Amino acid sequence: MKIFKFKVNFIFYLMFVIMYFSTAQSKNLDKFERGNYVSDYFTGILLQNDNKYEESYKFLKKLQGLEEAHIDYSSKYLFSLVNSGKLKEAFNYAKRIEKKRLSNFETDLVIGTYYLKKENFDLAKNYFLKLKNRKSRFIINKFLSDALVNWVDVNSIDLDEAQRKINRIDSRFERLKDIQNVFLHCFYDSKKTDFYFENLAIKNKDTDFSRYNYFYATYLTNVGKVTKAKKITKSSLDLYPRNLLLKQLQMNLKEQKYKNDFNCKDLTHIVAEIFYIVANALSSQDIYKLSSFYLNLSKFLNNNFHSFDTLLAENFYKIDNFDEAKKIYNEISKKGSAFAWYAAKQKTKILIYEKKNEEAIKLLKNSFDKLPEKNIYEKYDYAVFLKNNDQFDKAIKYYTEIIDTINKDHPLYPKVTDGRGVAYERKGDWEKAEKDLLASLKSSPDQAYVINYLAYSWIEKGIKIEKSLKMLKRANDLKSEDPFIIDSLGWVLFKMKKYSASKNYLQSAVKLMPEDPVINDHYGDVLWKSGNKIQARYYWNYVLNLKETKDDLRKQIENKLILGL
Repeated sequence: MKIFKFKVNFIFYLMFVIMYFSTAQSKNLDKFERGNYVSDYFTGILLQNDNKYEESYKFLKKLQGLEEAHIDYSSKYLFSLVNSGKLKEAFNYAKRIEKKRLSNFETDLVIGTYYLKKENFDLAKNYFLKLKNRKSRFIINKFLSDALVNWVDVNSIDLDEAQRKINRIDSRFERLKDIQNVFLHCFYDSKKTDFYFENLAIKNKDTDFSRYNYFYATYLTNVGKVTKAKKITKSSLDLYPRNLLLKQLQMNLKEQKYKNDFNCKDLTHIVAEIFYIVANALSSQDIYKLSSFYLNLSKFLNNNFHSFDTLLAENFYKIDNFDEAKKIYNEISKKGSAFAWYAAKQKTKILIYEKKNEEAIKLLKNSFDKLPEKNIYEKYDYAVFLKNNDQFDKAIKYYTEIIDTINKDHPLYPKVTDGRGVAYERKGDWEKAEKDLLASLKSSPDQAYVINYLAYSWIEKGIKIEKSLKMLKRANDLKSEDPFIIDSLGWVLFKMKKYSASKNYLQSAVKLMPEDPVINDHYGDVLWKSGNKIQARYYWNYVLNLKETKDDLRKQIENKLILGL
C-alpha cells in the first residue's frame, strides 16, 4: 500500500510541477538550473509529505527565492525549518518573506513567537495582532490568535483586565477559557490560584484534566508547598494512574528532585502550553504535520518540558516514521524512570512491527527490571506484552501478582483475569482458562472480545454450542462491525450445520478482513459444504499464499485440498 501511495504522489506532484513551471514567469526561474530546480522541489515536497523534515529542508533550502514565483514554497520551506528545529533560521527567513510582502499566518506566527522568546513583548504583540486578520482553514487558529494577543499583554495590565479579555473568548472554546483562567491566577500570584486549579477538574468532570493536576503540583512545589504537592500528586494518580507526568513527578518528589520544567509564572511556558493545546487538537484530527509545527514552537519556548516530546514522537509513530520516533523516545528515556518505561514500551511496539521480537523482549525486560517500584499498571503492561509474545508462564506470574493485590471491583480486575485466562488457554490449561474468562465476564459482562474468546474456545472444543451462539449474538450486538466476532458467529452456525446463515456471516467477515488466514479458511469450509467446491479451493489456496498463515493451518489446508471436507 505504501508503494502505491508513493506512486500516486509521484505522478501527482510531477504533473503539478510540470504544469506550474510551464506557466510561471520565466524571469523568476532564470537563476535556477531548470532540471535540478524541478528535481529539488519535487524531492523536498515528497520528503515533507513523509514528514522527513530535515531531509526536506536540505532540498528546499537550495530554492530560496522561489516564493516570488510560487507562493506555496514559503510555507513549505518554513515548515521544514520549524519542524527540523531550526527556529532562528525560520525567523530570519520569515523576516525576508516579510520584506517581500509575502507574509502569511505561519510567517507572522514564527516572527511573533521568536520576539516573545526574546521578551520583546511589543514586537511580539504586533505580529500576533496580524494573525487575527490572516486566513486559516483551521478553527483552532481562531482561538490561538486571540489567546496570543491576550497573553502577550499580561505584563502591562492587571489581573481583572486580563481575566475580562480571556472571558470574551469564542464560546466554542469554553473549556480552554477555564484553562487560561487557571494560568492567569498563577501568573499574577493570585490568592485564588489554588481554588482555580482545584475547580478546573470539578467543573469539567467528563474530561481528563489530570495534566493540569500536574501543573498544580509543580506550582505548589515552586512556591514551597512540597507536602501539599505530594498529596495532590498522589490523589491525582489514584484517579489517573497512567498519567506519565504525574508518575515522574511523584518519583522526583520522593527523591527531592525539584525540576522546574514548567512554571506558570513564566509567560513563555504558558504560551508553549497553548501551542501544545492546539497541537494536540490537530493531532487528534490526524493533521500531524501542522501539529508537529506547533509542538516545535512549544519546544522553542520551553525546551525542558518533555510532554511536548511525547506528542511529537507519537505524531511520527502514527505516520510510520519510526526512525524519527525512536530518536525522540531515546531522548525521553533519559529524563527519569517513568519516562524511560514509557519510551521503552513505545519503542517495543516499533520493534514488534519491524519483526524484531527478540530485541523487543530484551528491551522491555531491561526497562521493567530498572523500575525502582513496580505498580500494578506497570506489571499489567508487562504481562500483556509477555502474553502477546508467547511467554505465557511469565505473563501468568505477573497477572497473578496483580490479582492477589486488587479487589474484584478494581477497574483492572476484568482485564487481568481475561489476560491470565488467555495465557492459560494458549498454554493448554483450559480448566484455569475458563475459570478466569468467566470471572472476567462476571466482573464486567459487556466485554465483547472476552465473550468472543470464550465462546470461540467452546466452539473449537465442541462444547456449549447453543450457549456460544447466544453469547456471540450478544457480542455482535455490542460490536456489530467487528470481523472476528462476525467470523465466530458464522463459525458456530457452521458447526451447527446451518450453512446458509453461516455463509452470510463468513462472507461479511472476509470482506472486512480479507487478509486474515483463519477467516478465509472458515469461508472456504462453508463454501465447500454449500456445494461451491471450486470457490472453496480458491480460498484455501489463497490462505496458503498468505505470509501470516501458521504452519498447523497450512497442514490442515493441504489435507483439505487433497481430501476435501
